[in-house]
Amino acid sequence: MKILGIETSCDETAAAVVEFAGQRRLRLLSNVVASSMELHAQYGGVVPEIAARSHIESIIPVMNKALVDAFYSRQSLVNSHQSLETRDGRQETQFDPWSQIDGIAVTYGAGLGGSLLIGVLTARTLAITKNKPLYAINHVEAHVYANFITEQRDESREMSSYKLPTRQPEFPMLALIVSGGHTQLVLFRNHFDYTLLGQTHDDAIGEAFDKVAKIIGLPYPGGPSIAKSALRGDPTKYTLPKAKLENKYDFSFSGLKTAVLRLAQNLTGHTHDFPSTKLPGLLSETQKADIAASFQRVAIETVVDKTFTAFEEFKPVSVVIAGGVAANQELRRQLTDRLPLPIEYTDPKLCTDNGSMIASLGCYKMLHDQPQADPYSLEIAPNLSM
Repeated sequence: MKILGIETSCDETAAAVVEFAGQRRLRLLSNVVASSMELHAQYGGVVPEIAARSHIESIIPVMNKALVDAFYSRQSLVNSHQSLETRDGRQETQFDPWSQIDGIAVTYGAGLGGSLLIGVLTARTLAITKNKPLYAINHVEAHVYANFITEQRDESREMSSYKLPTRQPEFPMLALIVSGGHTQLVLFRNHFDYTLLGQTHDDAIGEAFDKVAKIIGLPYPGGPSIAKSALRGDPTKYTLPKAKLENKYDFSFSGLKTAVLRLAQNLTGHTHDFPSTKLPGLLSETQKADIAASFQRVAIETVVDKTFTAFEEFKPVSVVIAGGVAANQELRRQLTDRLPLPIEYTDPKLCTDNGSMIASLGCYKMLHDQPQADPYSLEIAPNLSM
């Protein structure tokens, strides 16, 4: 079983082919990502119109490259040759990667409306013209399934080498989903059988990283910038608050972000009404590094504390982290130190938005006979939640 996954929920145009290779084996055959991050960096965040235009330009080349990368090998060429008759009656063969694809999976939510529309319309058209089953994928749920990929195609010429888990997670499984748009703690009893334990009430953790980075003058995206700056800082230099909520598994990062703003204003000798846009020029590099380190420690401790509490209560067999912030090394270090079971983290490149996570969830949808999407009527769901 081979599934083509298409992902266009935000600023990455991505496509990948994932193969279900047998019991508890998912093999990554290709993974292609075209990011428009550089276009958005000058604005300090993603501009929806620019993202959608970039998807239009990139979707076909990205998808075609994913197909070529997945099937460009001697054996797959032999298996997928189709015989064609030329005008003079001779037989020729032509490489047809679509003969190898068993289904198409596409993100239909959550995300930016214009961006989602490009991927969904592309997938719908392909499902109709290529006569392939179509699976509508929840972007947030799909992040978890990046952890189920344990193999990659050895003979790939251009695909980067990924450091993958040696085995798939087992159920019951606790998943911490942390990204720019989502912070959620989810208990999976099995595929497609899960309970949302808690989620953020305001800013997601990745969004908080972006906003704090802007306050102290670090470049967008904030996650990698703060992580890099924090290496030079003292994580215990400043005391910052952790939100306390009625539901012990819910999250809030708005107060932490505001506390960083007030700290920066105080350090520069100004009151709360001083414009945040002027703070970066007044903070020293040492102060920026110490703020970054202190903020990162508290933000990561917040999600790790709740993950540990859920682990103690529900006794899952495995724990996974998913989403862009799952690439954060401090998060991985704290979880490894706190949890009394080994955690196999997937490659950081598979934590950010990509097509392989979409294709992986698509594989299990097909395997478990989940409902197919109607290619003639599938609509986007920008505010989709788990």
